[in-house]
Amino acid sequence: MRLETERLLLRDLEPSDYWALRDMMDADTMWAYGHCFSDRDVADWLERQLERRRVWGFSLCAVELKDGGEVIGQCGITVQDCLGRHVPEIGYVFRRDRWHHGFATEAAAACRDYAFAELGFGEVYSIIRDINHASRRVAERLGMTARGVFVKHYRGIDMPHIAYCVEKTGS
Repeated sequence: MRLETERLLLRDLEPSDYWALRDMMDADTMWAYGHCFSDRDVADWLERQLERRRVWGFSLCAVELKDGGEVIGQCGITVQDCLGRHVPEIGYVFRRDRWHHGFATEAAAACRDYAFAELGFGEVYSIIRDINHASRRVAERLGMTARGVFVKHYRGIDMPHIAYCVEKTGS
């Protein structure tokens, strides 16, 4: 997968992206997960993305600045359990120093459009922890609305999540 926006290039993650992922998946950035990702956690995360791409043909992607090629985040489409079924989900994680610059919205919008036009999905979701107001605003900017709330049990903590969804419009 390779998508371009005005400022960004989204491309398939590669094993060599480990270091960029490790640098961005610190406790401040991953606060909604409730923990800092260890080196092993980051390696497992990357391997899950590579496996998802092998199985489904898509996954989270590295997000690079077109100007300079620096990896500033990850964004893409995965399949997640949500409200009793498997749904395509747009997920995003960006380095903390790149928050509040519109990068998540720009990348996620490209993924939404790709999911509709190229993958043929009729709807896509973003599953967001209820206290993650910045990510909720990204979903809303994508035209998503809340479809339901459910609890994920993660590392011994019950975490309420909101399932946001947008449907494809037109033909």
